[in-house]
Amino acid sequence: MNRRLLFYTTSLSGGGAERVWVVLASELARRGHDVTMAFDFDATENRAFLDPGVKVVVFGVGRRFSRHRRALVGLIRLWRRLDPDFVLTAVGGSDVKGALAGLLLGRLDRTIGSYHGYLANESAFFGKLHVRLAALWTRLAATTVCVSDGLRRDMVETWRASRTRCLRIYNPIAVAGTDPDLDAARLAARDPLIAAAGRLVPVKGFGFLLRAFARVKTPGARLVVLGEGPERAELREEAERLGLTDRLILPGYVDAPWAWYARARCFALSSRVEAFGNVVVEALAHGLPVVATPCDGPREILTDGSMGVISPFDDEAAFAAALDAALADPGDPAPRIARAAEFSVATAADAYEALFDRLASR
Repeated sequence: MNRRLLFYTTSLSGGGAERVWVVLASELARRGHDVTMAFDFDATENRAFLDPGVKVVVFGVGRRFSRHRRALVGLIRLWRRLDPDFVLTAVGGSDVKGALAGLLLGRLDRTIGSYHGYLANESAFFGKLHVRLAALWTRLAATTVCVSDGLRRDMVETWRASRTRCLRIYNPIAVAGTDPDLDAARLAARDPLIAAAGRLVPVKGFGFLLRAFARVKTPGARLVVLGEGPERAELREEAERLGLTDRLILPGYVDAPWAWYARARCFALSSRVEAFGNVVVEALAHGLPVVATPCDGPREILTDGSMGVISPFDDEAAFAAALDAALADPGDPAPRIARAAEFSVATAADAYEALFDRLASR
């Protein structure tokens, strides 16, 4: 059954949650649903993932805290005009405003909230509020989606979210530029390049990654970290202190990281917390072995040793040894590519359509 859907998030900025929402909305529009996406302010980073069939509304309220009220008013007016079957919200402030709009309109039974990260992942006031008041938000919304089992467990056990109104749906991951003919020999023949990706913030652990990389013994090994953020200057200084200036590449935010994945021999994820890890799936889709810290998302994605290695937090020597092992023998890419396919956009869209049907029948 085709439905009228309203997706709401902060913007088309470069965050993983924003990309997930754009990719999901686009797939549902391609399936014939009437989809509108609303944003607080305009941005371009994830626009390439937006299908032309998705209608876009930008409230144009800017980024200042005082303008959240205007965004809430804009959302209420749009909701009244569209009368959607369901409103899907992502990113803390958007979830809060979505719940408030639904409450004021008396349509909370149409709201689907979501959690894409832990409290440690949140830097903004409303993001932290969204986590701390999970017990309230999850009982206001018709249902709330968590992007991993570990995140759902944390929301329920730590923040007392509604156990019956929280469910897990893994993120839809759209990838491009994969090599269907990639085999173990071709992967091993690549230059010893380690790829990493994420916003340059402390929770991503890139300082730890640099210190571990300084211990890597593979001749000619280099590290590329895709992403932008406030830690850029600090990471540059750390690289200089460690003597890594000529071996570290910081290209900034990259809309389409596929070319870097196609050059790398392995992938590193050094986060302190990671609710899911979109980049882990992207790396697997490109056949790369992954060396990751023991966060909930990567542990759920990397189901066996053929996918990669889970290395302890703060053990630079162990992480370096795992990187050296992955560079020396990256292994067969086939099972990784197959695993990545389990997080396809189609699979996630199927799960959301089933959710719509359950909520409608209720």
